[in-house]
Amino acid sequence: MKAEQLFEVAILAGGQGTRLRDRTGRLPKPMVPLHGKPLLEHQIELCRAHGFTRVLLLVHYEHQTIETHFGDGSRFGVRLGYQQEATPRGTAGALRDALPHLDDTFLVIYGDTYLDVDLRKLWDSHIASRGSATLFVHPNDHPQDSDLVEVNDKGLVTALVPYPRTSEIESRNLVNAALYVLQRTGLDTAIPLEGPSDLARDTFPALLKAGARLHAYQSPEYIKDVGTPERLDRVSTDIESGLTERLSRSPRTAVFLDRDGTINEDIRFLTRPDQLVLIDGAGSAVRRLNRTGHLAVVVTNQAVVARGDVTLQGLDRIHARLEHLLGIEHAYLDRIYACPHHPDRGFPGEVLEFKIVCDCRKPATGSVDAACRDLAIGRDGSWFIGDTTSDIEAGRRAHLKTVLVRTGHAGQDGRFPFEPDYVVPDLAAGVTWILDGHPALTRRMEPVAAASSHARLIAIGGLARSGKSSAAQVLKEALVARGRTAHVIALDSWIKPVDQRSEGSGVTTRYDVGEMLGTITPLFSSAEPTTLELAVYDRLNRAMYRSPRRIVVNPDDALILEGVPALLVDEIVALADVRVHLEMPEAERVSRLRADYRWRGTAGNTVDALIASRAIDESEPVERAKSRADFVVPAWTGA
Repeated sequence: MKAEQLFEVAILAGGQGTRLRDRTGRLPKPMVPLHGKPLLEHQIELCRAHGFTRVLLLVHYEHQTIETHFGDGSRFGVRLGYQQEATPRGTAGALRDALPHLDDTFLVIYGDTYLDVDLRKLWDSHIASRGSATLFVHPNDHPQDSDLVEVNDKGLVTALVPYPRTSEIESRNLVNAALYVLQRTGLDTAIPLEGPSDLARDTFPALLKAGARLHAYQSPEYIKDVGTPERLDRVSTDIESGLTERLSRSPRTAVFLDRDGTINEDIRFLTRPDQLVLIDGAGSAVRRLNRTGHLAVVVTNQAVVARGDVTLQGLDRIHARLEHLLGIEHAYLDRIYACPHHPDRGFPGEVLEFKIVCDCRKPATGSVDAACRDLAIGRDGSWFIGDTTSDIEAGRRAHLKTVLVRTGHAGQDGRFPFEPDYVVPDLAAGVTWILDGHPALTRRMEPVAAASSHARLIAIGGLARSGKSSAAQVLKEALVARGRTAHVIALDSWIKPVDQRSEGSGVTTRYDVGEMLGTITPLFSSAEPTTLELAVYDRLNRAMYRSPRRIVVNPDDALILEGVPALLVDEIVALADVRVHLEMPEAERVSRLRADYRWRGTAGNTVDALIASRAIDESEPVERAKSRADFVVPAWTGA
């Protein structure tokens, strides 16, 4: 066969599809129907779309069905050849027999996988690596029964860990996805001339043993096998939902996650895998991100390495444990970026090479920036969830929406001003907010945003724990999207110290209304930018945070005032161009109040008394003030 007739793609299309027999009858597995066409047709179209037009089909079972449908490939814009196996020899055996017809470099695609992968980019990466093989690898939601790959920090495969595994050692969740670029040289000796042989279990270990370089190409692009009815249905659903598009096109959306205190319990210095315990609900939260096409990317400071408490290899074992525990819950992380550095020197046992000022230690954005480059992540629509002000500051600097969880440090580290966009109880609630709550409340606030396009002041009132601060932030985002500069000002900045509040004397008496108006009112007559330093209320300790929040207000900026007294103070109501009341079912609101008091450590009998007192002091006047609102917006409650 002439060189120009050699094939650049080999598709292993000999499978019977025994487990799909109820769906396919006697059809060979690659011919299983998927969205109106055979699976194999999807693969051939993908090859053509990326410029691969010389495709060799390695066939066996019911090969006439495949040949009748595809012919010479001209109808599909490719040139097809057929290599028929007389006796099945496994993936490597079939490929060994086809080697004389394959180019020096060629792609290998398994005929039972649906994939939406940039094959040209994979090919180019292989060429640049100068290796003998490139394996497409990714994490998945069932690593316990998958063939895993060990990869070093240079991206080279160091070991293959097949399923089933006898070892108790937990490996990183990095799965051989059965998509390869191979060099023909060396395969004729690595694969036996006769007998069955498997690429993953036999050929690649043999190549590694012979000193060959195997490159790992890690990507979040979509590739799944359809070998069972359940998997076929899932792939079909993923196509219909757009999941395949979201994972395989850029820019992708991501949720960046802190590790300690956000995903797993924070024990201050975690140095052993057995110390890692997931926070309740974390696994299911990450699984929801996986299933909706949001990349789950961990960005974590691990100064324990710089301290000398754990080695990089030890940290890798800890992360293997994390991925193992998530895998048990059918969840996975798309990537982990761990900063081992710390700037401060002079401690016993420290590792000097890691005692440096770097750009990857939060709140610096180096790790987020690297993830955006590596995974083609777009910042618009992406989020950062963490438990410290360093996490929130990192997200803010990286231009991501931020969510603070009340697990771990719960924002009490005090390193930076307390400025999260949203606050939630835990990671599960944070993911629910991102996927469900934020879109729903954005839709509900859209009429308010439209009416506020040219407004100077928007006042948002409502009862305690009715979602006012979230609504204010959502409105701010909507106004910014319309080209406005907007600021959210929480009226809790003027709440009085606890010893100066008098229960039962009216809700507005809890606030220094005079100082509040003295700060806000002059903004409407100023023709120059005004710098405000606003106290930030710490609800856990019922005091103000040490660091104030600083904003610069220009004469044309929109001001969004949110708080219980927003529609109770006559002067604010008179100044406001748009007035909003947030409404929540009382049972849900009281449930939130109880949770808030529990978080503060308030005793149960005291909680009941406080809620009863607030009902008299707050509920009635706030409900009456609802009549002052231009919009009554139902808060998001999960429904």
